[in-house]
Amino acid sequence: MLNLLIATYLLATCNATYWGKLIEIFGDRPVAMVTLALAVWALFMLVVSLLAVGWLQKPMLAFLVVLAAVTSFYQDKLGVIIDREMIQNALTTTVNEGKHLITPNFLLHVLLRAVPGLVLVFWPRVRRRSFLRGTLAWVLTCSAAAAMVVGLLFTDLKGFSTSLRGRKDLIGSTQPLAPLGGAIRYARLLQKSAKIVTQPFGRDATKGPRLAAAGKPVLMVIVAGETGRAQNWALGGYGRDTNPELAKRDILYFSNVTSCGTATATSLPCMFSHLTREDYSYEAGLSYENLLDVLSHAGVHVEWWDNNTGDKDIANRVTSHMMTKEDDAAACAEGECIDAVFLPRLAKVAETMTEDTVIVLHQIGSHGPSYWLRYPKDQEVFKPACHSPELATCSPEEIVNAYDNTIRYTDRFLSQVIDMLATQDRVIPAMFYVSDHGESLGEGGLYLHGAPWFMAPDFQTHVPMVMWTPPAFRNAMGLDQACIGARKDQPASHDNMFATILGLMDIKTEVRDDALDLTAGCKGQES
Repeated sequence: MLNLLIATYLLATCNATYWGKLIEIFGDRPVAMVTLALAVWALFMLVVSLLAVGWLQKPMLAFLVVLAAVTSFYQDKLGVIIDREMIQNALTTTVNEGKHLITPNFLLHVLLRAVPGLVLVFWPRVRRRSFLRGTLAWVLTCSAAAAMVVGLLFTDLKGFSTSLRGRKDLIGSTQPLAPLGGAIRYARLLQKSAKIVTQPFGRDATKGPRLAAAGKPVLMVIVAGETGRAQNWALGGYGRDTNPELAKRDILYFSNVTSCGTATATSLPCMFSHLTREDYSYEAGLSYENLLDVLSHAGVHVEWWDNNTGDKDIANRVTSHMMTKEDDAAACAEGECIDAVFLPRLAKVAETMTEDTVIVLHQIGSHGPSYWLRYPKDQEVFKPACHSPELATCSPEEIVNAYDNTIRYTDRFLSQVIDMLATQDRVIPAMFYVSDHGESLGEGGLYLHGAPWFMAPDFQTHVPMVMWTPPAFRNAMGLDQACIGARKDQPASHDNMFATILGLMDIKTEVRDDALDLTAGCKGQES
């Protein structure tokens, strides 16, 4: 009886998004709507009964109540689907990133749902049956709930199958079923990936004749952007001047680029992998060495510098460094470092390096919801800007203003990198920037990122990409800027990054796919 009560409570109080989607999809079919609602209620009863058994009953029910109270906030207020990838994102984030999601409204939301639920769990006294009678009652309850789920769905199996296949977000919005399923899938993923041994890849890589004969050390800076969506880049046609600095520089802006995923945990390792989005998986990505390894095999010195949540196992075999206030106290004056923290360290390397080098700068970029912390106060151009992680308390204009300020600051940061490198006549520099994924700013009720690919809006998958190759680099590598520029508005994606970086750096290897290299066919004859 207690399990039935809590299952009903969870479905009724922690699933506003689910009820909204149910009405949206089945509102013109009331019989089907009621039938499916009863089937989902029976599914809740089945899951609760399977987990809350014997002496574990009340602790497990309490856990489910708190879990549903927490995850329903992000589902109902931000439109976040709590699936396997979102579980992975949450468990691989940092304290600095996670703390911005713990807000007064979050705590109030959780308390209003968890406290009554916990009272329902712990107030009633439960009489324990004998082991045999308890086991029999448990089997009968689970069987009855399962039979109810199947029986109700079979009343219109074809119709329900079609609707649920087309709107996977309906069941994906049920709390706490969705996060429980995501956690189970993530646990299986970790179990499988623990046995993976990374295979050598691109061990034949060598410096091509142009790189070998460059005459000076070549320095390629790869900026792995964070949460930059192409829709808000003026270089791509946005109505606001969010790119005043890059617009003055000799860069190529690629306007039609698609990300590999909608969250860092997927997109970042994918873009450094040789695998395409269709072929990429967490396990497959771990199974092979990546772009940084191939560059190392060719004799290029590689470093990863991080101002975000870590390298996601990309830099396991190269030098890595987490940026702190020790690198630039002024850039970290607000407690979290803005991306200017990279500049002093980069300047020092450019002044002292003696070998061909690739440095990856993993930005904090436009990471939300605390957009206003991603740029200096004196760079707040678009006002009024939202200064709260509680996006629901800000107007749409304030949210967009704060986000646009982050894009404008990324524009400034990239321009500072370019200008710094351009003044170094002892190295041959270049820069390549691409964001890992985009961001939703409230469109369609969605905020932040991480939506499952099947339902992700373009705002989360359309990303900016910039290539800067000054004359010294183009001459050394034999690059035809006009030829590459002719491709800047053609469809491209993270799939292109692996081969394109190898192409830009003149790395010869059988694993470079010319079909994905944006520089292929745009080089002069090698001597």
